[in-house]
Amino acid sequence: MSKRREIIERNEYTSRIQPFIGKQIIKVFTGQRRVGKSCLLQQIMNKISLTQPDTALVYINLEEYELSKIRTDEHLHQYITTHTSPDKKTALFIDEIQNVNGFEKVLRSILLNESFDIYVTGSNAKMLSSELATYLSGRYIEIPVYGLSYPEFIEFNNIADSDQSFEKYARFGGLPFLRHLPLEESIVTDYLKSVYSTILFHDITERYQIRNTLLLENLVKFLADNVGSLFSAKNISDYLKSQFSTLSVNQIQAYAGYLCNAFMLHNVKRYDLAGKRMFEVGEKYYFEDLGIRNVLVGYRSKDKGKILENLIFKHLKYLGYDIKVGNMNGQEIDFVAEKNNERIYIQAALAINDEETENREFGNLLKIKDNYPKYVVTWNGFEGNTYEGIEELSVRQFCSRKDF
Repeated sequence: MSKRREIIERNEYTSRIQPFIGKQIIKVFTGQRRVGKSCLLQQIMNKISLTQPDTALVYINLEEYELSKIRTDEHLHQYITTHTSPDKKTALFIDEIQNVNGFEKVLRSILLNESFDIYVTGSNAKMLSSELATYLSGRYIEIPVYGLSYPEFIEFNNIADSDQSFEKYARFGGLPFLRHLPLEESIVTDYLKSVYSTILFHDITERYQIRNTLLLENLVKFLADNVGSLFSAKNISDYLKSQFSTLSVNQIQAYAGYLCNAFMLHNVKRYDLAGKRMFEVGEKYYFEDLGIRNVLVGYRSKDKGKILENLIFKHLKYLGYDIKVGNMNGQEIDFVAEKNNERIYIQAALAINDEETENREFGNLLKIKDNYPKYVVTWNGFEGNTYEGIEELSVRQFCSRKDF
């Protein structure tokens, strides 16, 4: 077992997993590399060692060199049976399980033994969802893991809540390892570049055997430069052709899917609020980590509106909302977010400096004739009365909330 590290508990996740500890159901943590999945496993291991001292702990990190030969279901099953006793209560932790072909058959087999309490992590959405749904339907729960929220960021980095701290969060992103580094641009940039390269080449290029990585990188940079814009695969293909990079519509759809499967990007579909249906064409892309996005295209003042939208999106995902882009009779609602059969509507605007902007951002929300909460989020916010019941928040206030 790897040496335990000093960790800061992420209570949002540990409270969600607590009811399932010790239960005969597989706990699956999914998310982009370096968002803290392994540390969450360590936190659960610590809890079990304190509350269930008779339970054996077995940790398998499939990215460690000494375990690199475990690549098939037979290898994994043999390792588990060799390192566990079928008669002893065992908490089994497997990191980056998508590295093993046929892993789902092993999980299904060992789940039959009531002595096992199983936890796994993975960094490939499609592989995990398809295999687990096929072989383990009803026998697992998935807990998506995201980078640090803003309150976590200031806790992890031991800094005060301030406009300056939030600016660092918007600039450097929320990967937990940043707490071990000085929050200086050159240092953080080197780290984020290494994370980006690992995701791009290990989780995407190598896994999907992509030969022309330059085209993939051009697509990622294009999406980074156009965060929050509505696009279709054809739009992107036409643009790349104009830049002498040729990717077919089918290739773009496939590559974008790979990026989302690796959790580097999230795509958001459009929803017709009047017709109550999803649009088939046009979607938006947001980055899981803004720090990686900013490394690719820079942290520029002209991009603050895009960064604002990405910050809002990420916080909604962190809070567990299902998110769509709303459309009300041709007028866009930036975010329609739903959770537990409740809904909120959000418009993002860099600033409300004139009557035209005010009428557009608040007016679009006022056209929605229901009683769900509605917000306009700007960079600096406004302290005062609501606008006909619609609250204006600064993005720092918004990202500090635990719920809505």
